[in-house]
Amino acid sequence: MRPRAFPIRFWFVPVFVAGIAACNKPSGSVVPSASAQREAQSRELEGSRRTAVVEAASRVAPSVVSINVTSRQRVVERSPWDFFFIPRTTDRLVQSSGTGFVVKGDGVIITNQHVVAGAQSITVTLPDGTDLPATLVGEDPITDIAVLRVSRGDLPVVPVGTSSDLMIGEWVVALGDPYAYLLGNTEPTVTAGVVSATHRNILPNEDQPGLYLDMIQTDAAINPGNSGGPLANALGEVVGVNSSIFTGGGGSVGSIGLGFAIPIERAIRVAEEILRTGRVRRAWTGLDVAGASAMQDWKRQGGVTVTRVAAGGPAARAGFAEADVLLEANGRRLRNYLDWEAVKLDLHVGDQVAVRTTRGGVASTRTFTAGDLPTSTATKVTVSQGLEVVTVTPAIQGERGLRNSRGALIVRITDAVRSGTGLQEGDVILAINRTLITNARQVADLLAESRSEQAFRIYFERGGQHIFIDLIFQ
Repeated sequence: MRPRAFPIRFWFVPVFVAGIAACNKPSGSVVPSASAQREAQSRELEGSRRTAVVEAASRVAPSVVSINVTSRQRVVERSPWDFFFIPRTTDRLVQSSGTGFVVKGDGVIITNQHVVAGAQSITVTLPDGTDLPATLVGEDPITDIAVLRVSRGDLPVVPVGTSSDLMIGEWVVALGDPYAYLLGNTEPTVTAGVVSATHRNILPNEDQPGLYLDMIQTDAAINPGNSGGPLANALGEVVGVNSSIFTGGGGSVGSIGLGFAIPIERAIRVAEEILRTGRVRRAWTGLDVAGASAMQDWKRQGGVTVTRVAAGGPAARAGFAEADVLLEANGRRLRNYLDWEAVKLDLHVGDQVAVRTTRGGVASTRTFTAGDLPTSTATKVTVSQGLEVVTVTPAIQGERGLRNSRGALIVRITDAVRSGTGLQEGDVILAINRTLITNARQVADLLAESRSEQAFRIYFERGGQHIFIDLIFQ
């Protein structure tokens, strides 16, 4: 019997099916070539590279400038060898740098006050490398904001956003000029991170003078030279002014992920007032509250205690009295005296202040209008002639039991200066505005440089506590 040819049939079936499949392809269909597939993949990858961070940086960077400052500083003798090479009272020119950003196309720039403090000359460098001389329009050491102007029109302006709706964890971008020309070009450095916290209050210490209130905290890397640069959200809108960092050693060596920025609303308000009047008017409430020594009272009472009400002041006219406990002001919870200071810092003269209080266990809300700091009636004193200070040394620190290893100890003060300033013998002046005091001579120099009728802040140690007062000198 002859074998049947089934194997042959099975060999032909796959070929037949494949042929049918080929015949049934839609007419006009073209299989993409390898090069077309590569181009499509390239376009897809290019699109994925343009993240929100890239877009935000590209919107803000054209308006970011470098700021180079020449100032004169007094050389302080540091070792026995310095005596032979540097006279005790020698001054020298010092170069420093920071960052700023354009807020008006006709050349108006915002930066930090501590960037330009004591400047004899200021040079602004645009992103394209153009150097322009800048003039200081005005400065406010208490908010750490300064305004510069350059003679250049049609400058790109940063998009301005708001810090009031920032969310913890949202992306932010810091732009600045760290280490200035050490990096070899003038384009701003971009670092990215998140909003770590809002409404942060930072106390002064031996390396960071001045109070910073109601700040934005971010882990975006901020390094020396970034001060005054913009902090932007993912939309490329500026929400803050980079101002300070915490470092591992307590100095200003580099970032460890703790950076702080001034809310943009405050910076714009201060800048507009400087442009309009040349200075910032401090709003006056006419009451003082218990400071750092009353921490346990804050926790027990749920607010801050009024320690003094100025006769005839805004708070007195509204019925406030000593021992009242302030719980909330203009919607802000008052957990400690720094929260109250933050409320005052953002007040305009003439603003309404609604304060929720308790007195003898009875809650109420009182409203008053913030007044102008009473400069016309304030006692004005020539401090340099009524104040004697000495440089704090290790021996003096040990003898007096001082917390701080540097500063200027008040050893004599006239009655006029005492009554006019509230300072006392034994106080240690730690900083004037945002300049740390390392020797006695600085006190006289900084007070001599102050402008007439300009309010400024003195930080000092008394009884182991850090205290500050706002003064006006003639």
